[in-house]
Amino acid sequence: MRYCAKCVLPDTRPNLRLGADGVCEACRTHGRRDQVDWKARARDFKEVVKRAKSRSRGWDCLIPVSGGKDSTWQVVKCLEAGLNPLAVTWKTPGRTELGRRNLENLVRLGVDHVDWQINPKVEARFMWKAFERYGSTAIPMHMALFNIPLTIAVRYKIPLVVWGENSAVEYGGETAKRGHTLDADWLKRYGVMHGTTAKDWVSEDLPAKALTPYFGPSAKDLASAGVRAVFLGHYFRWDPEMTARVAMAHGFQARPEGARTGLYDYADLDDDFISIHHWLKWHKFGFTRTFDNLSLEIRNGRMTRAQAVAFLRRRGDETPASDIAKFCAFAGKTVKRFHAVAERFRSKKVWKRSGGRWTIPGFIVADRRWS
Repeated sequence: MRYCAKCVLPDTRPNLRLGADGVCEACRTHGRRDQVDWKARARDFKEVVKRAKSRSRGWDCLIPVSGGKDSTWQVVKCLEAGLNPLAVTWKTPGRTELGRRNLENLVRLGVDHVDWQINPKVEARFMWKAFERYGSTAIPMHMALFNIPLTIAVRYKIPLVVWGENSAVEYGGETAKRGHTLDADWLKRYGVMHGTTAKDWVSEDLPAKALTPYFGPSAKDLASAGVRAVFLGHYFRWDPEMTARVAMAHGFQARPEGARTGLYDYADLDDDFISIHHWLKWHKFGFTRTFDNLSLEIRNGRMTRAQAVAFLRRRGDETPASDIAKFCAFAGKTVKRFHAVAERFRSKKVWKRSGGRWTIPGFIVADRRWS
């Protein structure tokens, strides 16, 4: 494994490339942010708002929300722009009490809201099948997150869908796929669905009718309904600390007991199962959510690379044992079976068996104590 010379992300991260100078594409893109004319981008967003209002039949825009700090920021920005939003949530089967309170706070900011819950029996079967096939419990989550809002936007001919940050930009990706629009090509490459659609999961125990919420509109449907989907982070400089401050100023609450996964106590706090998605990257790629968060802190000048490595040394093992137990109870499987499946996806290009334990040769924390 090779690590970025500026941040702590490894070259095993999907869609991340290191240049000849050893610096990753995400760091290079972030370094060019000071050259962006953000005032011009803000004016561009005003044109987006103007177009949406001129085509609106009621709701000017749709905002996919979880109740987290980013979606709270999205709602605040859209309300400040004078838009009349419809907020739409895919209700995770692992919703936390704090997540529920933050979502209710978001709605109280002044938006209509749809809280879409999928049949939990279908979700449990789909999540486990995705886990067995690709080592990912989150494929159904992402399929629902992206398709449910677009389905509603087409149904009600809502002209604008406002997403938050573009993850392809923030965490690495090909320059050609960056920008401000979320389209079918973006979903295929960066939607974390292994290039699949709901159609690919139809089976005897997951018939097409049961998977209805996971089927999204086609590009033709979106064009016919006049729906445009944009990333708000293209028009306004996105930073997790900034969105957290804005959200907290509007009633959002962080996690008092500290971060659920990764570095931030204000992120990934509304879902008991999200930590599993992030932890499985450890088996497959040799990094976790913490690496992503620390790299953002380095790029934003709040931490040095040496400090980030020291943090990783202190953090040690990040296995979310209690969340894994909750997921297994939901899916009707044993914890032993879960770990047996997870082990199948441990990358032998990253991990080596030595002295009866798995280690990562050349790991960024040279003196890590492997459990």
